[in-house]
Amino acid sequence: MDASQDFKSLQDTIQGALVSTVRSAGSIANEDLSFLRTVDPEVSSKLDDNTARLIKLSEELVKSASSYVGQSAPSIEDADDIDISWRGVVDVIDTLLEKADTCLDEYTGLIKRKDAPAQEQQGRASKIQKPSSKLDWSMKRANIIKPQNAFERKSDNLDLGPWKPLLTSKPHAKLPLEDSLTTYVDSDGNKQYTHPYETEIVHLSYPKRIYEKRDPIPYLPFESTTAKWVDTYEGVLEMLEELKQAKEIAVDLEHHDFRSYVGLTSLMQISTREKDWVVDTLRPWRHKLEVLNEVFADPKIIKVLHGAFMDSIWLQRDLGLYMVGLFDTHYACDALNYPGKGLAYLLKKFCDFDANKKYQMADWRLRPLPDEMFYYARSDTHYLLYIYDMVRNELVDNSDTSVPEKNWIEWVLQKSKEISLQRYETPLCDEETGKGSRGWFNVLLKSPSGFNSEQFAVYKAVFKWRDDLARQEDESPHFVMQQHCIADIARVLPADPKALWSLLPNVSQIVKSRIDELFNLIQEAKEKGRGGQSMMDYYRGTNSVAAVAKRVFSDRTQEKSNVADASLPDIAELKTEKSQLWGDMPISSRWERDGAGRRGPLEEGEIALPWTTYVQGMAEQAIEVELAEESKEVDMIPLQEEVPEPVADEEFSLRQGQSKRGKKRKTEELEEEEDEEAPAPQQPSPTADTTTSTPTSTEDEARLAKKAARKARKLAKQLAKSGSNGSTPATTEGEGGAGAEEDGQEEEEEEEEEQPFDYSKAATVLHAQGNGTGGDGDRRGRRGKKPKVFDPYAAKTQDNSLKGARKMNYEKSGRSATFKK
Repeated sequence: MDASQDFKSLQDTIQGALVSTVRSAGSIANEDLSFLRTVDPEVSSKLDDNTARLIKLSEELVKSASSYVGQSAPSIEDADDIDISWRGVVDVIDTLLEKADTCLDEYTGLIKRKDAPAQEQQGRASKIQKPSSKLDWSMKRANIIKPQNAFERKSDNLDLGPWKPLLTSKPHAKLPLEDSLTTYVDSDGNKQYTHPYETEIVHLSYPKRIYEKRDPIPYLPFESTTAKWVDTYEGVLEMLEELKQAKEIAVDLEHHDFRSYVGLTSLMQISTREKDWVVDTLRPWRHKLEVLNEVFADPKIIKVLHGAFMDSIWLQRDLGLYMVGLFDTHYACDALNYPGKGLAYLLKKFCDFDANKKYQMADWRLRPLPDEMFYYARSDTHYLLYIYDMVRNELVDNSDTSVPEKNWIEWVLQKSKEISLQRYETPLCDEETGKGSRGWFNVLLKSPSGFNSEQFAVYKAVFKWRDDLARQEDESPHFVMQQHCIADIARVLPADPKALWSLLPNVSQIVKSRIDELFNLIQEAKEKGRGGQSMMDYYRGTNSVAAVAKRVFSDRTQEKSNVADASLPDIAELKTEKSQLWGDMPISSRWERDGAGRRGPLEEGEIALPWTTYVQGMAEQAIEVELAEESKEVDMIPLQEEVPEPVADEEFSLRQGQSKRGKKRKTEELEEEEDEEAPAPQQPSPTADTTTSTPTSTEDEARLAKKAARKARKLAKQLAKSGSNGSTPATTEGEGGAGAEEDGQEEEEEEEEEQPFDYSKAATVLHAQGNGTGGDGDRRGRRGKKPKVFDPYAAKTQDNSLKGARKMNYEKSGRSATFKK
């Protein structure tokens, strides 16, 4: 069995063991171990033994791995130490996995890191496949002496004033350097210097060749070109003479910002169509590279960069270089709607080159520069001019010069000008407002944390303390203390230095030596922030509509006040005799209050506005309605007392109750006879006394009309029925004479039901008693005996004999049952 098969079997065995371990851990995590501990003490003891064994095994594994990767092993004594030292454990394991991944790739032949320069002699073999491994920790965070300590011109991190450009001369100037270095006040109220090449960039006219389609010039292979390492000032001058002869140059920068507060431009790559240079920008005389402005500020030479957003800032901050005539291929990708906007995509599309972008995050301060990193730095600019030719031709083909919105080549050039006009400004950090490029305002705005007043005050104080310490030591704030550590301190509010120490597992030695100072600062900020403004209250007040409007309008007011000869005119000059809306139409003076009171009727030629007329009409109408209501009188009909009529005590038989229809028919006939025999009512004399006569009310008239209509309907019904039976009304009347009195009584009851009920004269219901008439009030039974009233409290109030206990439910035979969910 060969070595590859042995490795394959070993790999399968290890992977199978890992998979089974992960599955077992997942199944244990799904169990309710806390409940099992309370149920069975034996299970609890076994769990404790297994936990101690796993913690000991984990500690041994972490110690072994840390000794291999060269890192300190965190101490793990119990389960709580795993949470406290979690980031240390993760760092060790990640580094170990990276090394294992790199070894596997080298073993399988996927990459050959150390053979990259030798591949330059093998033609197409120079295009290295993109490896999947991560960058080695030693190449990502190198522990070396700070090169900025040897600079002849050092940056002052404690200077919070405006940053002045490093220029001592201004080649290709249209405006002298003395007139270019002016100051102004920005929107935040900070004093700033203007861009020294602003006039030259704004009025720049690109060469005509950039708007023409030309055949792309192929790039030279690696074996026929050389990349020269430039680390002397004499070498810079020699390179400058060759760059002046070029029409286009490609430029790229490598930057480091972890062990410096403002950052370091560590490397600069420059390429022409024939040659490549790699310039060491960490030399003590780096400020002398300003001489390259003879090429960088020359508008006839096109400077091609990809993603120059930060490169333009780094060049002027560290080297004093300004680009006039920039072409950014990133915006060309945007205008052409490429699916990828990065340089790696362009290298693959036009050159079929796979860029190893893992070195982009490498520590470019390393000297001497490793061969792999030198190879990567050279490849960034070697192909860029050929890519520039390709994308420029596509832009020319897709552009329509007659339509400004479709002139894509001009759009890319304008965007490139905007990148060139960027300025470097001093990084600021305001403790109270959080404003500034190094402030906490934007950091907390993206954070989901909701700090109260004490936590918010501690967060601001620690954030400012870290920034001040980073400025003093010339370190990046993230090197001094990670961002999550500040959030943890503000959230936990440690009560003693030991608790604070547990929240800082991977901070720098600078912080560890000042742990007491940091703890005292936290206590002071906590006391100061008690009862103060919380985080949410601060952002509500800062980002509210009123606050934003106040800032915007105050800025506009300040801008207007700064304009020369912008004195406000007199208010009399702003008044006009004629309205711009109504013209010559007289304006109504109805709302004017004077001593004469309300104005009289309108004169001839005057027109009142509709709204004024409407309001006046409503006022007059309201007065009329109010007067009408006061003069209105309402007649109240006195309620007459009803005299109860005696109910006739008659015999009742079952037969009479069954012949109800016949009885009603006879009653109707009797009522008709009574109406015919009854005399007509006498009309009262107009001279009669009004106090003795009873006026006929509207309710009485309606009731009489209703009664007459009902009688007419019944009579018509009787006539129709008698005509069909061949009998006369007289016969019907004779047969129904027996129940005439009962029908009359029913008629009277119906009339009584129609009378309105007077609650003031009604008998009581709660204490009602029978009246002996056999109605509802009579509660006597058939035998004349009054039924016994039920008393629910009789058993407790009367002296009765004691009763036996209630029969209990005894246990029944059969199986019992329990309730289930």
